[in-house]
Amino acid sequence: MARFMDKVVVITGAGSGIGRATAIAFAKEGAKVVCADKNKSVNETAQMIGKKGSTAIAQEMDASSESEVKALMELAISTYGKIDVVFANAGISGGLKPLMEQTAEDWQAILGVNLIGVAMAIKYAAPNMVENGGGAIICTASVAGLRSGAGGSAYSASKAGVINLVQTAAQQLCGSGVRVNAVCPGLIETGMTQFFYDKAREKGKIELIGQINPTRRGGEPEELANAVLFLASDDASYVNGHALVVDGGLSSSHPFNRQEFGKVAS
Repeated sequence: MARFMDKVVVITGAGSGIGRATAIAFAKEGAKVVCADKNKSVNETAQMIGKKGSTAIAQEMDASSESEVKALMELAISTYGKIDVVFANAGISGGLKPLMEQTAEDWQAILGVNLIGVAMAIKYAAPNMVENGGGAIICTASVAGLRSGAGGSAYSASKAGVINLVQTAAQQLCGSGVRVNAVCPGLIETGMTQFFYDKAREKGKIELIGQINPTRRGGEPEELANAVLFLASDDASYVNGHALVVDGGLSSSHPFNRQEFGKVAS
């Protein structure tokens, strides 16, 4: 199956985890992939794709920088002539500091990558898509953006912002042929969650990872990639302004340890 033969796909946060898995998945289905990340490991992603006989280039860039996001989209257009799909995936967690301990700088850094960077990706990719008759933009939100209990305050707020952003962007691009959707991952083994997985392995309790969701396990980056490819494909031609939850059922209940003012969560 080659749903994306000769399609041009731009992916931020492609240096590892969900971004890398998605880049590889698109390439397997015929896409020309522009891999972007602040980390040098993005070059490894492009090399992995190239070794499989597919087409990819890498760009080291800061997803929170408007000028660098603009330059990334220009690179894709100058190299391949167009943009068909954007996966605005770059994100940072900012840690789990309580709200009362987070500074304005903490908020600015997290919102800069997780929300403003996503908005800039839409801003600079959509015009080319409109000019070429359509396209698909997928943005990484999170179950933390649905309700409390799955992340720190700034991180959760940024991901809630992404969910609203795809809704407003879909409305503003109505009739253009450009669809804008989000994915909301639950617990997935990525660089962002590696600490928790490593701790569980260290204690011999890896089987407990993800036990609070109905599927009773953590997710794999490839499972998120499958969801992204669906949203980018013609199979999702009538899906727009939607936040697709991929969390093993976690958000159907969202059990959590409450972080109370003046107390440390156990």
